Amino acid sequence: MQDKLYVVTRKDLSKSQQAVQAGHALAEYLLTTDTSWTNGTLVYLKVDNEDELKSLTALLKHGKIHFTSFKEPDFNNQLTAIASLGSNDYFADMSLL
Repeated sequence: MQDKLYVVTRKDLSKSQQAVQAGHALAEYLLTTDTSWTNGTLVYLKVDNEDELKSLTALLKHGKIHFTSFKEPDFNNQLTAIASLGSNDYFADMSLL
């Protein structure tokens, strides 16, 4: 079974900003990761705000789950989105974007 690529952004951003930031996180993942993902399942999810996104990154780090993050220079380098290939366990309770 092929892994899913999860992209998580913040719902406190406008819809268009969510789309752009999710795209940045996906591009960052593909540009910087030697990945086995072959354009299979792509899942876009959302969290409430930057604090929740930071909490998710801490959880992924603790679980040794690889991810990339994107910090938007136009938003004072706030964390706006992440991308991670792998386990549904960390993403199962999140809302779709």
